[in-house]
Parts: sequence; structure tokens; C-alpha cells
Amino acid sequence: MTHRNPDDDSPPEFAAQMEEAVEDPEATTIVDLTAIDPDLADPEAVAEAVAPQRDIATAEGDKLLEVNGLTVEFGGLAALDDVTFDIKRGEILGLIGPNGAGKTTCFNAITGVYTPSRGTVTFDGKPLGKIKRHQITRLGIARTFQNVRLWGEMTALENVCVGTDARHKTSVFGGIFRTPRHYREEHDAVDRGMALLEFVGIGPRAAEKASNLPYGDQRRLEIARALATEPKLLCLDEPAAGFNPIEKTALMELIKKIRDDGYTVLLIEHDMRLVMGVTDRIVVLEFGRKIAEGPPKDVRDNPAVIAAYLGVPDDNTV
Repeated sequence: MTHRNPDDDSPPEFAAQMEEAVEDPEATTIVDLTAIDPDLADPEAVAEAVAPQRDIATAEGDKLLEVNGLTVEFGGLAALDDVTFDIKRGEILGLIGPNGAGKTTCFNAITGVYTPSRGTVTFDGKPLGKIKRHQITRLGIARTFQNVRLWGEMTALENVCVGTDARHKTSVFGGIFRTPRHYREEHDAVDRGMALLEFVGIGPRAAEKASNLPYGDQRRLEIARALATEPKLLCLDEPAAGFNPIEKTALMELIKKIRDDGYTVLLIEHDMRLVMGVTDRIVVLEFGRKIAEGPPKDVRDNPAVIAAYLGVPDDNTV
């Protein structure tokens, strides 16, 4: 994909639209990104620009993430108990289970929010240990949250550009004195941000404040911001929460498109139709323990999974 010359300023009409969005909280600014950058009218060029541009040690189809004996305890109670599974590079893995099963706890342990009590997490051949969250992001794990977490007073494009900072190398000195590297990275962030917004389907809302976006577009914006960090593994925590059936179908297509563009996806989701329709494999948790793992069809027919979701009939209880 051909980007704008880093020595050029942003197009005047785009700068004006951004300024309007910032000054007027009620503004609904629709932007034709394809007029600003004609390459954005070509889906293949957009996909090429969005694809991860970083080295991954793990070969396609091999284990990108390995969770072994993962245990997380709070006050002596195990929210996650000796859980083991892996995620292969290039697949979509679903992590499901009833409320309170430990899905988000597992997410949080992988992404550095919680420190495991026991067990290990190995990512792209390296143990994560007790490193900090921003270091995990730099290593290549990005996530979204159950509740939308955006900077509401910033535009959609600005939110995504923040995500690109995870891959930038400009020092504080370079930022203060606006060195050539800083200037180049700043322009590259805008180009990549615009491509990402187009990729997730909200390009025309680039100049609109995040707080003014419809709920579904806010969800898509969170995904775009996570992709801006160029993750090796994208973790989606209930991305379909609050969606209607049409929006869920569109989200399924987006998740598949993300995988097809070279990303590996870990998905937590309650909607079984979405999970069964988009994942390659599924891991099932109940009360913090893994009770099943396998292809969607096998998991769907597993008696332990059926019992976990529907309950055990009275005549089967002891």
C-alpha cells in the first residue's frame, strides 16, 4: 500500500474535519477516507496495510501460546485451577463457560492484569513470568474488554493512533524536539490508523469523537485500537455483548477477516451461535477448571458441556 509522503502535512479538508469534531462535542462528522487516500478504496490494499509487519518466531500451525497448570487464587479460593491449553498460530480459539467459570480471570492472567499463583504462560517461545502489562503488549498480546474502554473526548482516529505508540521507538527527547523519526512515526500512525478504521468498517467516522459513536462502532473501534499494536495474538473479551443478531453476524465476518489477514485470535463469548460459527477449536471452563477441549462440533455434543450450561437432571444427582 502506498502511503502519503511523511514530509507532507495531512490533507487540509481532513484537518478541518478533525478540528470540527474536537470543538463541537455534538458534531457528527462523516469523512470520505477514500477521497483523502485513494488506496483505502481497495480492500486488498487495506488488508495489506493492516496485516502485522513483525517477526513471529512460531511457525504457522505451531503453538503460539501455551498455558500450563495455570492457577489464580484470591484469598485462598481458586478462580482458576490448574488450567492447561494452547493456541496455535493462525487459528481462532474460543474460551467459553457459564458465568463465573473463570474465563476473564484466564484472560487477565495471560495479559498481565493478574499474577498467577501457580503455572506458566509461554508466548512465542518465551515465558511471560511476572512482566508488566505494557511489556506484554510490546511482546505482541493485545486485548479488548467486556466494557468499552475508549478515550471518549478523542476522535476515532486518535484512539487508534494511541495504539500504534506500542510499536514506536521514538524517545522522549525525540518527541520533544520532533526528530525525523518522530515525525515519520507520527505520519505512519495516521496512515495505519485510517487503514485500520476502514478495515473494521468505520472509516467514515474517523473524525468523530469516540463518545459520539454508536455502541457497535465503539466495539469495532476497540478492535481497531488493539490491532494498531500489531499483536501476534488478539484477545477479544465478549466483543458481541449488547449486539443484535445482524451485528453479531457482521462481527463474525470481521473476526474471520482478522484471522485471514494474519492474526491469531483468542475469543471469550457467551453467544454460542457466534462461537460455533467462527472458532476452529474451543476450550470450556467450569468453576475455574477445564472440562472440555476440541472442535466446535465435538464440544457442542460433549455431555459435560451440556450439563455445565443446562444443568444436570435431578435423577442424575447423587
